[in-house]
Amino acid sequence: MAWLDALRGVGALAVVGEHMLPWILPGLRPYWFNMGMYGVLVFFLVSGYIIPASLESRGDVRAFWISRIFRLYPLYLLVIAVALIIAIWVPVRVQVPRDLSGVAAHLTMLLDVVHIGGLADPMWTLSYEMVFYLLVTALFVRGIHRASGVYAIVFGAIAIVAGIIFDSPILGGPWPAIISGALFLTGLTCLLSGNFRTTAAYTLGLMAVILLLFSGYVPWFGAAILAVMFTGTTLYRWEHGTGPFWPVLASAALVAISPVWSIQAGWWWVQPQVWITTLALAAATFAAARALRDRTIPRTLVWLGLVSYSVYLLHHPLLRLLPEFFGDMRDLTLTTRLALGTGYLATLLLLSWATYRLVEGPAQRLGKRLARRTA
Repeated sequence: MAWLDALRGVGALAVVGEHMLPWILPGLRPYWFNMGMYGVLVFFLVSGYIIPASLESRGDVRAFWISRIFRLYPLYLLVIAVALIIAIWVPVRVQVPRDLSGVAAHLTMLLDVVHIGGLADPMWTLSYEMVFYLLVTALFVRGIHRASGVYAIVFGAIAIVAGIIFDSPILGGPWPAIISGALFLTGLTCLLSGNFRTTAAYTLGLMAVILLLFSGYVPWFGAAILAVMFTGTTLYRWEHGTGPFWPVLASAALVAISPVWSIQAGWWWVQPQVWITTLALAAATFAAARALRDRTIPRTLVWLGLVSYSVYLLHHPLLRLLPEFFGDMRDLTLTTRLALGTGYLATLLLLSWATYRLVEGPAQRLGKRLARRTA
C-alpha cells in the first residue's frame, strides 16, 4: 500500500502549494487547474478506495470506528488547540460561531455539511470523510455495501439535480450542528458498545445524507465529492473482480458536468474547463500510481504520505502566522520570498514529523491494539 501513501503525500503538497503560492510566489500559481482541489480529489479517491475495504476486511463496525477515532481525532484536537492559541495574534475566522453549534460541529467534524467554518480552514474536507464513514457503515450493516458503482452514479446524478435546485442550505441556523452533534455522540456510543448498533448505523447514515443535501454549504459539491469517493470504491471492486468498470466512467462523466447548470458555481475553479482539467489530473495521478504500485516507491513520497495528515492540518494555521511577522510578503524581494517559502516548508515538515512521531503514530498503534482486542 506504499503507493497510497505516496498519493497522500502528493495530495498534501498540492494543497499546501495552493495556499502558500498566493502569499509568497503568486506568479507561479496555476489557473488552468486548481492545485488545492486536485490534492483534495486525490485524497478522496484514496479514501474511497481503501476505507470500505478496511471495514470489510475487519468485518467489525466497532473495530473500524475505534481505528478511525484514533486515526483522526488526536491530531485534530491538537490542531484545534493550536488554532486557539494562534488566535491570540490572528483572530478566529468569522465563519466559526462562538456558541454551542461551533463546538458541536467541531466535535463531529461535520463542519461543512452543517454550514460552519472550521478553526483551521482545511478542516472542511473532514466533513465529507465523516459523511462517507457514516454512510458506508450503514450500508455495511444493511449488507448492501458492495453496490459501490450504483452509489457513485446516484450521487453523481444527485450533484447535477442539487445544483439546479438549491442555492443555499435549506436547514439553516445553528440547529443542524447541535442536533447532529447529539445524534452523533449517541449513535457512536451505540456503535462502540454494541447496543442498538443497527438502529444507530441506519440513523447516522440517514443523518449524514440529509445534512449533505439540505444543510451543507454547497449541496451539489457535497454530492459530487461522495460520487468521487464511491468511484474510488468501485475501482477497488473492479480491481478485485467483484464489480464492473463502466460505473467509474459513468460517475466521472456526471461529476464532470455537475457544476455546469449549478446555481452555486460562480468560482473560477468550477468553470467547466478548469473543473474537468482538475478532475482529469487527479484521476490520471491515481491511475499512474496504481500502475506503478509494484515498483519501488521513492521513500520521500512514502514518508510524505505518512505525515500527510499532519501536513494537511498544520500548514494553514502556520501559514496564517507569516503575515503577522513579515507583513504583506508580496512586497518583499524575490530572494526574501524564496527564503521565507523554503523556511516555511522546512518548518512545516519538521513539525509534521514531530506530530506524527509524538501524536499520530502512538495514537494509531493504540487504536489498532484496542480494535484487535474488541474484534
